Amino acid sequence: MSTAPPLGSVVETGLYVEDLDHAAGFYEGVLGLSPMLADERFRAYPLAGTVLLLFKRGTALETIHLPGGTIPPHDGAGRLHFALSVAASDIEPWRAHLAHHGVAIEGETRWPKGGHSLYVRDPDGHLLELVSPGVWSNY
Repeated sequence: MSTAPPLGSVVETGLYVEDLDHAAGFYEGVLGLSPMLADERFRAYPLAGTVLLLFKRGTALETIHLPGGTIPPHDGAGRLHFALSVAASDIEPWRAHLAHHGVAIEGETRWPKGGHSLYVRDPDGHLLELVSPGVWSNY
């Protein structure tokens, strides 16, 4: 083929964390997420049309064998960035909610297209952006 077949949206995003229970406390206690699947290696959180995966660093270094096939090894290190969508009307409620939980807002941006971003860190230092529409031409 001369051109690639079309792609859809991102289905999963994976983050690697040192202390899975501590990270889960942030994602569940502060962000209000509920795991749809969990074990000693990972947590899977449903979001609108996608899944956020938290893996305990170092626990996915071997091939995982499932009844339907295999998952190749993977792992990661370093502080990553990801963004979660929020309604423009929810930026201020999120600001108050984060303050209530003692989560510092590390940065904030008002974008030329009208979007608004709040930046916070999770327990592993990953940069989480809460962002309203008006950042990109497609969001």
